[in-house]
Amino acid sequence: MPSNYESFWNRSSYAVVGHSAKESFPKITYGELRKAGKKVFAVDPSAKVIEGEKAYPDLASLPEKVEAVVIETPKEETRDWVAKAADAGITSVWIHMGCETPEALELARKKALNVCYGTCAVMYVVPGFSFHSIHKWISKLIGKY
Repeated sequence: MPSNYESFWNRSSYAVVGHSAKESFPKITYGELRKAGKKVFAVDPSAKVIEGEKAYPDLASLPEKVEAVVIETPKEETRDWVAKAADAGITSVWIHMGCETPEALELARKKALNVCYGTCAVMYVVPGFSFHSIHKWISKLIGKY
């Protein structure tokens, strides 16, 4: 049976949230979801275009509702993006490792969101052998996949 972390990637539509003015946009996650045939929208309040596609300033601006959101923003923004996801009716949230905060996780619990955190999204979305597959193998070995 797949873990909650593995099942997160079985949805058909995603928003990937970053803030390019403060740190690099999560282009690997965004690109791999697109390669996998998922409908994916870039959300970035500081960019108009990501990887040649329109970027949206927030979740409320998306042309349609998505099933899940991946948050890879500076820590100080994470809680606000969790709140925006809940307000948009998105119930599945991935908070990229290093972006989670106690406040964001508490809000996710209060809003009854399915939240994944504490690990790298890329090790789940990149198929085949890569640096991230080594990370995946180690995580499986120690029971944290």
